[in-house]
Order: sequence, then C-alpha cells, then structure tokens
Amino acid sequence: YPIDPSTRTLATMLAKSGGVTIDPATAIVRVTRGGHTGKIWLKDLYENPSLDIALRPGDQIVIEEDSRKFIALGATGAQSLVPFESPTMSALEAIAMVGGLSTMAADPKGVFVLRDESENIARAVLGKPELIGDQRIVYVLNLTEPTGLFEARDFQIRDGDTLYVTEAPFVQWQKTIGAITGSTSAATGLADTANLNN
Repeated sequence: YPIDPSTRTLATMLAKSGGVTIDPATAIVRVTRGGHTGKIWLKDLYENPSLDIALRPGDQIVIEEDSRKFIALGATGAQSLVPFESPTMSALEAIAMVGGLSTMAADPKGVFVLRDESENIARAVLGKPELIGDQRIVYVLNLTEPTGLFEARDFQIRDGDTLYVTEAPFVQWQKTIGAITGSTSAATGLADTANLNN
C-alpha cells in the first residue's frame, strides 16, 4: 500500500487496508522496520493515540490473533486448553472462564498454578540466589482465606500455565468407598448412616 497523507499512520493504514477481521480484544499488531519488530495490542492502539506511529516506506504490518493459552485441569467446570481472551488474565478470571470450581467436587483450599519460571524470578520468589536455570514452581491459592479471592484476582496467569484444582477430601473418600462397594450411591448411603449415628 502506498503511504500518502490519508495512510500516514498505523491506524489509518489498517483502516485503508480493510480493517481487522479477527476479534479486536485478542488482536496483536506487529510492525517490522529495518530488521526490528515491535508489537502492540490493537485495543491499546485505538485507546492511546500516542501509540499510533508514523509509517515509513518498507514497513511491514502483520495482524495476528493472540496465541497464548493455559491448561485447566482438576475439579473445574472444564478440562481443556483455554485461549486468552484479553491482554491480561487473573487467576480468578481464568477460573471463571472454565466454569468456576465444581461445587460438588472442588477444594477451594487447593487451587494450584504450575509454571516454569526464569532463573531470576525463581531466585526472587524462593529467596535462593544459588539457583541455576529455569525452575518449575507451584503457586497455591487458598480461596477460603480472607484474602484468598483478592490474591486470586491479583495473580496473573501467563502463557503456558497450568491451572489445577484439587478435589475436596470428601470426594476422594466417596470415590474410595465407591470402588470398594461398587457404587457411589452406596458410598453416599454409608456417609448418611455415619452422620445419623453421630
């Protein structure tokens, strides 16, 4: 496309070239100039005019959909690979995206985020300056604590994270009894009998 007064900036060139066909909430704009590439969220480009750069001959513009994903496992509403729907996502938003915690199965004390951390972050988080190389770290969010929901709201999920929710102890006990007796209804009956006797 020629750069002229009507297509002098990034936003006007995007409009002139037909606009963006992917979801604007997850669209990333990459500009390559002279071997250097920069990127910006499309949403930020439209919300902050100071980011709307002037184009130069030879600039290459690519619009791509955000490819970041996290994995949801355990006692959640879904077991799946989940794409990000916004530039940032908190642990609380991630839980909501997969249908929340399973009411009958989840243990709100056992929400784990499994992540590969870089050496510098792992040293800071663990307080061990002698660590060498990337480290696998498990962050625990206890949603039953007074500050648990605030911590989950502030904890940011990253690309490649695994969100794992453990099952409540009663569910594990019910499964064990069900395996022994042959059915979960028998386990529920035993639990009811135990409660009546107490």
